[in-house]
Amino acid sequence: MPTFYLTTPIYYVNDRPHIGHCYTTLLADVVARFRRLDGDDVLMLTGTDEHAEKVIDRAKEAGVSVQEWADRNAQAFRDAFAFMELSQDDFVRTSEDRHKSRASMYIQKLVDSGDIYLGDYVGWYDPGQEEYVTESVAKAHDYKSPVSGKPLEKRTEQNYFFRLSAFEDRLNKHIETHPRFVQPEARKNEVLGRLRQGLQDVPVSRAVKDDGSEEWGIRMPNDPGHRVYVWIEALCNYLTVVDTPERRQYWPASLHLLAKDILWFHAVVWPAMLMALDEPLPGCVYAHAYFVAEGRKMSKSMGNFIEIDQLRAYGERYSVDAVRWYLATQGPLGATDADFAHANFVDIYNAELANGLGNCASRVVNMIHKYFDGNVPDARDATVHGGVDWPHLTAGHVQASRNLFDQVDLHGAAHQGLAIVTAVDGYINNTEPFRLAKKITGPDDPQCADLALILYNCAEALRIASVLLLPFMPQKAAAVLDMLGAKTPGNGELEAHANWRGEFGLKTGEPVVKGAGLFMRADTEEAAPTA
Repeated sequence: MPTFYLTTPIYYVNDRPHIGHCYTTLLADVVARFRRLDGDDVLMLTGTDEHAEKVIDRAKEAGVSVQEWADRNAQAFRDAFAFMELSQDDFVRTSEDRHKSRASMYIQKLVDSGDIYLGDYVGWYDPGQEEYVTESVAKAHDYKSPVSGKPLEKRTEQNYFFRLSAFEDRLNKHIETHPRFVQPEARKNEVLGRLRQGLQDVPVSRAVKDDGSEEWGIRMPNDPGHRVYVWIEALCNYLTVVDTPERRQYWPASLHLLAKDILWFHAVVWPAMLMALDEPLPGCVYAHAYFVAEGRKMSKSMGNFIEIDQLRAYGERYSVDAVRWYLATQGPLGATDADFAHANFVDIYNAELANGLGNCASRVVNMIHKYFDGNVPDARDATVHGGVDWPHLTAGHVQASRNLFDQVDLHGAAHQGLAIVTAVDGYINNTEPFRLAKKITGPDDPQCADLALILYNCAEALRIASVLLLPFMPQKAAAVLDMLGAKTPGNGELEAHANWRGEFGLKTGEPVVKGAGLFMRADTEEAAPTA
């Protein structure tokens, strides 16, 4: 069984989770669900990054210990991911011994190999990002953070450095010979452009302050006077959780999913560290763009940041699966930012869920109840009918889903299942089974067989569509399968369940069930839900 190891970033516990954290982790969840369904041995990792300076600062502001603050917010992330029905296999915290011990071991190995060395540094430091920036970058941004816009700090200190410059040629060659290593294409071009400017060695530690405020974190091996910068030990989490006899087969990671602001760390620094450790590199580093809110950049000061509480409010009104669907299909997966706008949410919800999947399922099940006493009709095996070759059509969308998931094109993959739903609606409109039923004079009427065939095709196609929609809407897609009397597939069962009239196809005489409305149509004039 092939392994598939995918990760999200591990998230700072300086605050509670928001839409960005949930979005990245949802993308990973959707990929993980599909890969499990298609037969891969999947390990999905997420977690929290806890040793940052800003975590120490926030704990002080709250008047609690750093550990208490980290515990509180780590649980908030777990709760948020549970609400979103995310299926991570592991949740790592960098304050855990299993991470700290192995991360320290890797850093010691880099010291021993000479890839980490002690030196002096003078440069511009971005406190919010906890990283130094080059003079050219600092000058280009008027000596303010490229991310937050806050002033940079001029720092002079003794640090341990990672010899990043030594890996410039190898990194360039790897990216150019592995075209899908950094995705999407625009992000790869950004990385290559920055690499052409040359690489400098980067500091990986700072001296511990005398006030004891930096007891939190990992010390440099054999030099407790230095604390390891959060970014270098945090990156190690992807390896620390699988560097065991039980999990070593999962490495290297198949896919690192992250937001564009931390692409450099994952596409350049982390691969260079792995090269220095003689570890194979991940298959793909995929960096998505950002969400904006109602056309405006999100910011705490503007009060328009979409926090987890607002996503909960949307979930309570429209269902969690509706939230999952909107984020997965309308989110900033590519190089362009995406807008979380209430009017657009309602439009997508009504068009694709209420009037799409929900209405189609109700139409099909209600007609089977009305014309065939609620049992799957006895249909002749006519594979092409009403201008549609159903086995060919559904098989095409199943294969397209596989191809699109391979490309991390979740927008396209989601609409493969929806395209089958649309085809069913079109087929109903063309064949008009409701009109045909009115012409039937009795059970022996030849037109009765035509009606049975139409409704069987609709139900069987809807079953396969629901299988493809399961990774995106696990509850609602399973509810459609329940309505049809079909089994929900388990791990490795995609092929069998996606086979037209195969082992798991609908069987003549089996009951279908009228369920509650899957998605109630939303009022376009209703205000957005609030926390």
